[in-house]
Amino acid sequence: MDTALTAEQHEIRRTLRDLLARHTGPDAILAAVGTAEGYDPALWRRLAGDLGLPGLALGEEYGGAGCTATELALACEETGRALLPSPLLATAALAAPLIAALGTPDQRAALLPRIVDGTLTAALALPGRSLATALGLTGDNLDGTWAGGGRAGGIQAHGEAGERRLYGEADRVLDGHSAGLLLVAAHAGGYPRSRTQLFLVPGAAPRLVRTRLTALDETRPLARVELRDTPAELLGPDDTADAAAALADAGRTAAAILAAEAVGTAASALERTVEYVKTREQFGRAVGSFQAVKHRLADLYVRVEAARSAAYHAAREPEAGPLALAQALEAARVTTGEAVQLHGGIGFTWEHEAHRYLKRAAGDELLFGPVHRLRDHAAHRAGLFGPATAASGVLHGAGVR
Repeated sequence: MDTALTAEQHEIRRTLRDLLARHTGPDAILAAVGTAEGYDPALWRRLAGDLGLPGLALGEEYGGAGCTATELALACEETGRALLPSPLLATAALAAPLIAALGTPDQRAALLPRIVDGTLTAALALPGRSLATALGLTGDNLDGTWAGGGRAGGIQAHGEAGERRLYGEADRVLDGHSAGLLLVAAHAGGYPRSRTQLFLVPGAAPRLVRTRLTALDETRPLARVELRDTPAELLGPDDTADAAAALADAGRTAAAILAAEAVGTAASALERTVEYVKTREQFGRAVGSFQAVKHRLADLYVRVEAARSAAYHAAREPEAGPLALAQALEAARVTTGEAVQLHGGIGFTWEHEAHRYLKRAAGDELLFGPVHRLRDHAAHRAGLFGPATAASGVLHGAGVR
């Protein structure tokens, strides 16, 4: 496989990096997370209108660029470098692929063009507390236990087709407080034949209560979504759609995209640390000149580059997404932790931005990990602990032997 980036892909990365360098920074991020939306709406409109980021991986028939997950991953790598608060991940990597996969022609035509031009943001609201399990990353999502199930727990859908109403709540919904559209996973069909399906709920729907939560990483706003007999529309033509399979497919691609974003976070933290140790002096010489510091930085560089290679591979081969995500999350956690340490006393202060990188890495692992469960589930799917499955090539393709 030719893994070299094309000229167009290099241009996407360069253009976005230049734009974010001009419009992001510690003060800009602090101002953005303090808004009602949790991000800078003006910058989002520019990213959508001028660069078309939300539509990179959507078809041209909806106004998108018709590119692949690789281009979206490269864009997210740059937003990760800048720690940009934006609805890009929730909208373009989680919600839009599900609408494209399950939606009726009318639903796709009504929603996807608005996602492409940035006028509509979307969020995936899943009951339970494990987004990673619901997406099939850290466990099997086919039995629906992650969604509560039964007569109690989760979110319940009542009524006939065209008159569905939802009752229940979902916690830790990424960008759920501000999204213009919610994709809600709910149980339908009654207790004996209950199955999990996806429903469309407008952000302004009646009896919908959304509360922004305090999050470890304030650049990743989370919300509690409460539905109290809230009207909803089934995503898809009928109730035969396999929502669990669609969630798992979207999860593998989203894992590759998030892996690239985590690589961007780790790479930026490492670059800032290298620049710091070049100028910070101790005992009459630069801290970076000490052999022990050089070894630590070299180890971090290898971690980041290996994670980048895995993320790029997974963007082309989504089956490798969960393993690439595990490697990237681990690289981000270790690198940002070392960045705080190597910045010395200043790295522990609120005034320095090193803690923001550490929080991003920790927050992402809480949402999409943990790392050991990502690897454990990938190993089970590959047949290392039993009969091999159709995904048996995942570990080999991701470089694990």
